[in-house]
Amino acid sequence: MLKPGDVILASVQFTDTNEVKVRPAVVLFEELGNVVIAGITSNLKMKGIPLTMHEGAVKDSVIKLNYIFTISEDMANKVVFQLSDEKKQTIFNELCKRLSELNRR
Repeated sequence: MLKPGDVILASVQFTDTNEVKVRPAVVLFEELGNVVIAGITSNLKMKGIPLTMHEGAVKDSVIKLNYIFTISEDMANKVVFQLSDEKKQTIFNELCKRLSELNRR
């Protein structure tokens, strides 16, 4: 059972190709076998929430909240580590901020 804040390796299909690759992601929530995740990249030039090696990442990375998608539970290959409560709160706050911007448009 996946939990919010789990950092996983997941098989994901990219939007610009039919290719499926294993990539790191953070679980936002799971429901009825569907897992909503945010992608993680080691490209530090990208915008997002920093994720450091000290926190458990293999490399300093960025959680990309502009790269959210749903996978089936069986596409989650492995749980690598769990984010701290503080980092989970940072993600929650940033998601709320972005969603509240929808009301202003």
